[in-house]
Order: sequence, then C-alpha cells, then structure tokens
Amino acid sequence: MQRTLRYIATACAIIAATPAAALDASAINQARYSDTLPEGRSAMMVKLQVLLDRADVSPGVIDGRWGGNTQSAVRAFEEVVGLPVDGQPDQRLWRRLTGSGEMADIVAPYTISQADADRLRPDLPEDYAELAAMDWLGHTSVAEAVAEKFHMDVDFLRDLNAGVRFTVGARVMVVRPGEDLDTPVRRVVADKSANRLHAFDAEGTRIASYPVTIGSSQLPSPSGTHEVVGIAVEPTYAYKPDENFQQGDNDEQLTLPPGPNGPVGMVWIDLSKPTYGLHGTSDPATIAKTVSHGCVRLTNWDALELARNLDPGVPVEFMQ
Repeated sequence: MQRTLRYIATACAIIAATPAAALDASAINQARYSDTLPEGRSAMMVKLQVLLDRADVSPGVIDGRWGGNTQSAVRAFEEVVGLPVDGQPDQRLWRRLTGSGEMADIVAPYTISQADADRLRPDLPEDYAELAAMDWLGHTSVAEAVAEKFHMDVDFLRDLNAGVRFTVGARVMVVRPGEDLDTPVRRVVADKSANRLHAFDAEGTRIASYPVTIGSSQLPSPSGTHEVVGIAVEPTYAYKPDENFQQGDNDEQLTLPPGPNGPVGMVWIDLSKPTYGLHGTSDPATIAKTVSHGCVRLTNWDALELARNLDPGVPVEFMQ
C-alpha cells in the first residue's frame, strides 16, 4: 500500500528548522508536550496519535506526522471532552489524553507470528480482471501485515525497526493502539465537511470518531439518513461498470475476491441506499486525502471496529 502523506502546517506550532531527532522506543515513550514541533516525524506526534487512538478518536494511520487526519481527530476529541474547539494540540489537551501520568507504554516489542506471514500476495496487479482470477487479495509483505495490525504507517514501522528483517520470529517494536470499542453503536453520522464519521450510543453520547473519505463531486455520497441493512466481513467485491465506474478497459461485471487489499478492504457495511455502503480500504494512508466512488471509506481497522458494534437498522446520517 502506498503511504504518501501531505503535511498541513498549523498555527499551533513553530516549525523548527533543525532536523527531527532519530526516533526509537525510548524517545517516543518519554515524549513530553512541546509547542514547538520538529519538521517531519516526531516522538511527540507519535505519542499524540496513539493517545487519540486509545481515546476512540482515530487519527487514521499512526505515522508521527502532523496532518489533516490528526488535526480533525484533535478537534473531535476537543468536542467530546468540552475543550475549546480549534483543532490545535495544547497543554490542556495533552493533560486530558495522558491523565495523571505521561503514558510510557506507547511503544513495545512484538514477535512476528506465522499468522502475519500467511496468505501474503506480493506484486498484486492493478487490473481488476487479473485480480478477479485470484482467490485472496492479501497483504503484500509481512511489514504491511504488521503495520495494519498496529494501525501504523508501514514506512514508519520500517524506520522504527531499521536493519530488522520482517520474518516469523523476529522481534520488532510497534506502537500500542487502543483496545477495540465494545459498545453498541445506535447512530452513525458521516460529516462530509470534516471528513469524519462519528458513532453514538443509545444515550446519544459520541463514543468513537474515525477519519473517512466521503464521495466526490462526480460521484457524491448520499444525502439524508439511511439504514444499515447488512454487514459482511472479508467481502467479495462486485464490480459493475455500468452502475458505478469503469476501471481500465474492464467493461464487464467481475467478482473480486476478499482480502485487505481488495477495493472495499475487510468490511462492507451495506446501506438501504442501493449500491452505497461504509467499507475498508487497501490504502489507509489516503483516507480523507482522496475521493471515493460515492461510498464512505475507512481504514480496515476502523471499519472492522465499527462493524463489530453495529446491527442492521442503525441509522446513518449524511451531514453536509
């Protein structure tokens, strides 16, 4: 999966002219809040992203870089806890995320398992007809599989483990994201202006928030409120060029196999609006940075978490 991110400068920090220090587990675990952010990846930003993830406010891929998804996660967290809403990290937000301590367990060792190396599919073709002939659209490498398991950008994972071969039995350092949400979701709001999807419990409390890609000007997402009618984990993908879009020269209907690198990733949440749904993605680094074919796209881990807490009949409101 391609992991290229654009960086968004904000007024919350004075960008240092000196290069960022090399990151390791110790630097990240011991990171403290500073209103001066180093250029590029920083230990403080890794920690901020992990803490937001643990607070059920997803920053998308954890890569240690300030950007639009982290900024929208900060804003969503501010809304939930009652801080002034400006989308800028400050000392008050840091204290609410860290509580009474500085959270020194952000990065920890992990031993690569056989499951991480199973069902890999290196060099996946782009052509849908070729993909349709396969049986599984798996991760292309062990590093990609491990990165997705821990909500990480794959390049960040490799940099954090420079010189380590990603093979079964190898010990690597990974971030420790939050536990999966375990509360029934009774209402979902897709906020088009913020590129975020918010989940609410039966009392109307926002219990989770995720960055999303929502439609495009050519293929906009629906308006109004629709219902969840079905949920499929590891779904196949029905390619219908006459109804949605045409990929390459493929003008016939195709059925693509399931897998994390499929067009809808690991989850399809079907909506009462025909052909529309909430789903995962093969490229989590592009969430909220590109457009979709009308559906709502999440990272695979966020889509799976949401799906586990949803039932048919839950309303999904598209808010402009």
